[in-house]
Amino acid sequence: MSIRILVIDDHSVVRKGIRMLLEDEADIQIVGEAADGTEAIDLLPTIQPDVLLLDITMPKLSGIETLKIVSKQYPGIKTLMFSMHNNPDYILNSVQNGAAGYLLKDTDQKEILQAVRTVINGDLYYPPNASSIIIKNLVKPGKSIPKSNDEPVAKEPSIWSKITAREEQILTCLVDGMSSSAIADRFGISINTVANQRASIIRKAGVKNTVELIRLALQNKPQQ
Repeated sequence: MSIRILVIDDHSVVRKGIRMLLEDEADIQIVGEAADGTEAIDLLPTIQPDVLLLDITMPKLSGIETLKIVSKQYPGIKTLMFSMHNNPDYILNSVQNGAAGYLLKDTDQKEILQAVRTVINGDLYYPPNASSIIIKNLVKPGKSIPKSNDEPVAKEPSIWSKITAREEQILTCLVDGMSSSAIADRFGISINTVANQRASIIRKAGVKNTVELIRLALQNKPQQ
């Protein structure tokens, strides 16, 4: 089945450019365009996209505000933020509100396709410069992780102590920003096996998604 994409940007030239880049791909279907977040939200129940390519800076309803609504009301939709700005605040807000990835508008066709195909398989897609910003802000150097006053919670074992040796290898790769296909190649296993291992780790960690898992793993990573 084709990956159904909704393109959301207030500039018609950008929307048409993305359509031209992607519409000839056999596994891609552009199912709609929207000029702002409000229009996009209205379209979602009708066109049922799999992936949003969502501009951050738009009138009426910004990309981040649109992302918040989509993440809450349509958790199955993957959102790739699309911006002219390599801005740490934009990147971190995107992560914190459930974006599956972040792309700059000068990204070429190959990387856009890679990002779309990566997030549809359940992985995150953040280029190296964005990943470094995220990791630096997940764990601030010199700061300890806040502890709850509730004693049982404070004694909760680290996620690293709850998982198997193979799951530890998978989690380490996820923290390093590797995709499922790259992890599968490294260990000679199938992508489905990687997905099952990741789901098991998320369940043991008691978190909702891969972003929360990576944040927790970084906070509780054993000292080398």
